[in-house]
Order: sequence, then structure tokens, then C-alpha cells
Amino acid sequence: MAMLIGNLPSLNGLKAFDVAARHLNFRLAAEELGVTQGAVAQHVRGLEAELGVTLFERLPKSLALTGEGRSYVADVRRAFELLANATANLKPQPVKLVVSTTPTFASRWLIPRLPDFTSRHPDLDLHILATDRISSFQADGVDLAVRYGSPPFGPGLAAELLFEQQIIAICNPSLVAEGAEPENAEELSHYTLLHDAHNSWPEYIDRFLGGGDPTLFRGISFSQTSHAIEAAIAGQGIAVATRAFVSTDIEAGRLRQVFDGALRARAHFYLVKPRYRKSEAVEKLQNWLRSKVQS
Repeated sequence: MAMLIGNLPSLNGLKAFDVAARHLNFRLAAEELGVTQGAVAQHVRGLEAELGVTLFERLPKSLALTGEGRSYVADVRRAFELLANATANLKPQPVKLVVSTTPTFASRWLIPRLPDFTSRHPDLDLHILATDRISSFQADGVDLAVRYGSPPFGPGLAAELLFEQQIIAICNPSLVAEGAEPENAEELSHYTLLHDAHNSWPEYIDRFLGGGDPTLFRGISFSQTSHAIEAAIAGQGIAVATRAFVSTDIEAGRLRQVFDGALRARAHFYLVKPRYRKSEAVEKLQNWLRSKVQS
């Protein structure tokens, strides 16, 4: 057995060859493997040197398998399938999924809905990486990201709109009674405005209240939108926030929408994942997220 293993070629070379043979393109293979195009080409050259055969014909804009390459890739794929099946036949373990989100999306939207996900998918072990820093799919082991912004988000990444942002003004119902809403910026200046890092208040005031002198407004600033929302629930002032983040609080009577107007933000929330990484577990999570937005 030791001699057999010693005679095996490099597993990295075999994997690079298998993926490159599927795409017939080193660049696309590199995107799937999460390495550079040069690394894939180097692995394949090393494998060819080790085997003493040419596996690919290098064409101007693509690759073509040689006769030896076509024969070899079929056996290599069968070997990988045997390894995958042997691994799957071991004691089943929960599939771990790492989801990268912003802290506010995690606390205001995702976490309240998680009991439904865990009850539907007890075989999936979900880890939420909530940070304002853009996490790396490779370095941080992220399987799916919910990102705020506008696509494209990077080479080799696929993006799907989860929901558009509608920004509304909200407060504790005891702070502004229904029918007593401020009608202009001067009347609004009697209230404390709660700001977050996105600072949508100036645009909101210009759009729906005719504008106003920023120096007239008292305010409290928070680094996280979720903190501004919590302050609004506590009756400390009026905040502007994404409707999706406060809809359950409005339904429960903890908050009310102060004005009818809603801003359509310039950036929205997207599901982002590596384009060539296939995972049944990630598909289950994506389908569940879509269903929660639609419900």
C-alpha cells in the first residue's frame, strides 16, 4: 500500500487537470478552484511532466484534450467519485454552512426567522458571520454571503437580488401619535433624529418635507442601523430604516411608520456566492431565504 501511494501523482495536479478538462479553460478552472490561473497551469504542467505525456493542446483561446488526456480524465473522475462515495459513507455529520451578513441584517432580519430554517433543515449546521468587513469566500470559508451594494461584487461571483431597500421613517407609537405627524422640516426639528452610518435623513427630509437647515435638528448617531432601530423602539427619537428590518416591529406595535413616503435606496441586498461552486446545502439555504422574502 505504501508503494502504491508513493507512485500516485500529485493530488493538486489531478484536481487541476480534472477541473480544467471540464471547462477547457485555465481561467474558468482557476475561478472554480479559488486560485490563480497561473497556479492551475503550473499544476497541469507538473502533472504532464510527472506522467511524461501531454494532456492538453494549448489553443489560442481555449484548451483541447489530447487522446491521452481524454482517456486519463475518465479514470481520474472515477477515482474522485470513489473517494467522494467512501467519504460520504462514513458516519454522517451535519453539513456546516457559513453565511456572511452585515450585523444589522443578521439581528433585524435573519435571526428572528432562523427557528423556521432549523426546523425545516435539522441536517444543516448554520454559522453566521456578521461583520461590516467584506468576508472572503476562501479565507473565511464562506459558503453564501448576503451583501449590501450593487453588483458585480467580484470576479467569479454570482449575485442574485434578495430584496430592494425601501427607507421609511419610524418611531415608538407613543412618541408621535397618529394624526400628529410633523408636516414640515421645522416641525420635525422638535424631535430627536436617530442616525446610522448610512445617514439617509438629509435625503429623506429633502424628498418628503421640503428640505431644511441641518443645524436645526437634534440627533443621536449610531454606527449600526440596528442600534438606531432599538433606540427608536425605546422612544428616544425618530429613525429612518429599511422597511424589511422593521416590518415585524410595526406589525407588533413596537414601532409605527411616521410618514407615508419611502425612499428607494441606491444599493440593495444580494445573495452572493462563487459561480462555479455547487452545493445542495447552499441551494436549500437560498431557497429558504427567497421564501422568507416572498412571505
